[in-house]
Amino acid sequence: MTHQSTNERVRLDKWLWAARLFKTRALAKTAIEGGKIDIDGQRPKPGKEIGIGTVLKVRQGQDEKTLTIIGLSEQRRSAPEAQQLYVESDDSIKRREALAEQRKLQAAGLYSNEKPDKKERRQRMAMKNWTDL
Repeated sequence: MTHQSTNERVRLDKWLWAARLFKTRALAKTAIEGGKIDIDGQRPKPGKEIGIGTVLKVRQGQDEKTLTIIGLSEQRRSAPEAQQLYVESDDSIKRREALAEQRKLQAAGLYSNEKPDKKERRQRMAMKNWTDL
């Protein structure tokens, strides 16, 4: 099945929606207007026409992806078909995985699944100046 539309170019907000990077076109438009999408280091408008070979930087949450467009579509299709519309660079994948691992290690020290024992509870209360117990 071909992903090519009848045109050689597609609106950026439609393509982001069709590639399933955003759930709605309105969210894609908001991300573009908010500076979350870059084309060649510049902030595009939602109606910017893009073609095959265009390189995008997409920031979603704490992650930043560098994508190269290899297919065009104006229709939203299944996720496996949508993933065939772009290729993420190897450098981008490595950077995202390294940052995800770093976030995971930072969070590991913050949360403990164990309940504090009596001594630890008293130490915490002392730190909070609740020593009158």
